Amino acid sequence: MTTPVVFITGASGGIGRETALAFARAGYHVCGLARRQDQLEALGAEIANLPQAHGGFLAVAGDVRDAGAVQEAARRTVGKFGRLDVLVANAGIGHSGTVVEADWEDLRTVIETNIDGVLHGIRACVPAMRRAGGGHILIVSSIVATVHTPYTATYAASKAFVSSLAGSLRLELEDDKIQVTDLLVGRTHTDFNVNRLGPIKRDTSGLPTMGADQVAEAIVAAARGRPRRVVFRLFDRLVLLGGALVPGIMARLAKRQYQPQD
Repeated sequence: MTTPVVFITGASGGIGRETALAFARAGYHVCGLARRQDQLEALGAEIANLPQAHGGFLAVAGDVRDAGAVQEAARRTVGKFGRLDVLVANAGIGHSGTVVEADWEDLRTVIETNIDGVLHGIRACVPAMRRAGGGHILIVSSIVATVHTPYTATYAASKAFVSSLAGSLRLELEDDKIQVTDLLVGRTHTDFNVNRLGPIKRDTSGLPTMGADQVAEAIVAAARGRPRRVVFRLFDRLVLLGGALVPGIMARLAKRQYQPQD
């Protein structure tokens, strides 16, 4: 059988890195796209040294905000492995701060990374999936996509965009036999909060947190099972339920969490 090929954005750290390792262990060929070449090379070396059988790895340095760079990465993936079957649109960045006073460059970076980056990945990979006779797009969103979150509004809105996109895109691509899965990820132990843009830095270590490797294994399972939506934990389901049933209460809890402290 032909070895499946997965294209992962934001592959150099956190969820993206663990997902690349998990897919490689599952026998997939992996293309990892990220800005840091050195971190990609370290990931490639780790994949090469896995004790079990694994797929190959292609490291491509590039920024998902650059449509041309993503197109070139997809072209190189097909050139090396002969096909492209799965896209994990993972690259993203957070932001904490008020909408009105926030540095505009920070807000633009969030929008261009979390929204444009996903669109660039989809537009680059779908033609190759069509040539392969089908495929699967997995979009890494967040449980905050359905919750009003003051002081992290731009990030939450960007995730609401891609979750909405997943539902519509699924219908657009169903005749091409391309499935689209919306991954609603909750708080995960990565450098995401450290790298979050904006002036508000809060210690949220007391909240339930899962490991990036747990998320990665669930993403690989979703690639096999092809569900429409994945929610990773009971706690995350409760957050989503609260956002639907008592949105005002959930918004005030979020405001308390992210509000600047004197």
